[in-house]
Amino acid sequence: MKIIVLASTSPYRMQLMRQLGLPFHVAAPQYKERMNQDIAPELLVKHQAAGKARSLAQNYPDALIIGSDQVFVDACGRIVGKPEDFEGAVRQLRGMAGKCHTFYTGLSVYDSNRDEALTGFATYRVTLRSLSEDQIRAYLLRENPLDCAGSFKVEGLGIALMQKLEGDDYTTLIGLPLIKLVDFLGHFGVSVLDGQATS
Repeated sequence: MKIIVLASTSPYRMQLMRQLGLPFHVAAPQYKERMNQDIAPELLVKHQAAGKARSLAQNYPDALIIGSDQVFVDACGRIVGKPEDFEGAVRQLRGMAGKCHTFYTGLSVYDSNRDEALTGFATYRVTLRSLSEDQIRAYLLRENPLDCAGSFKVEGLGIALMQKLEGDDYTTLIGLPLIKLVDFLGHFGVSVLDGQATS
């Protein structure tokens, strides 16, 4: 089977990849992310996911390289990044409480040998409960999600902040849409259920 490379050092994406039961390598993408409020979020995440995947082509000239990128768009349509610090996280959650927001997750699978890529995106919506200042600070002290856009980890205690989750694939929310990834890998001849190349 062709080597599979995850162009990410995110522990959340690595854990999701392990769910598929395929052997894979991990490498930090050689790509600089850019937050641009003037670009539609679906185009931004597709562009950055493709950039991450292609950035490792020289290191892995005969591999399937998986790139993924995620942005969080608040109820006002602004792209929200990771908080700068604890007080930044407080401000993010304070502004988000009681409202519906959308995660956009881009995915690209790049065959470095054939110079062919499939790139797409998926969305997931979250509605946060109304939260008091004390609840926000208590949550942040317990989980310290400063490495997460939006300042929460839904796979952890962050689920307690949620009023409603809406979408086709919950893994989109965590940062790697596995349903779409299985489809993309199948296009390149990798059957996840068989655990091997089919062509």
